[in-house]
Amino acid sequence: MSAPKISKIFTQEPPELNKEEAARLNMIKNVRTTPRDERFPSSNQALHCWNRYNEWLLCVKQSGDEDNCKPMRQFAESICPGIWLESFDEQRDDGSFSGIGNKFDEKGH
Repeated sequence: MSAPKISKIFTQEPPELNKEEAARLNMIKNVRTTPRDERFPSSNQALHCWNRYNEWLLCVKQSGDEDNCKPMRQFAESICPGIWLESFDEQRDDGSFSGIGNKFDEKGH
C-alpha cells in the first residue's frame, strides 16, 4: 500500500520581500496578545484595556523612551479596540486625557 498523496496549500512560491516588508512580517509574527490578568476575570475587558494603556504610559513616563515600552503598547493594542486607542492618543495630544501620562501635565500627575 502506498502513502497518500499530500496536496499543497499554496501553489506558488511566496514573493521575495524587501527589507521593509521583511521587518513588518517579522514584527507581525512576534506580536502576542496580552497575558491573562486575574484582576479582570469577567468577559468585559474595558477596564483591562484602560489599565494596559495606562501601564504603557507609566512605562514611557518613567523610562522616557517609547522603544523600551513597545511590548506594553502591544499588550494594549491586543486588548483594546483600535478606535479606543486612537481616541486615547488624541485626548493625550489635546491635553484632555483623564488617565496618567498626560503629555501636557507638567506636574507629573
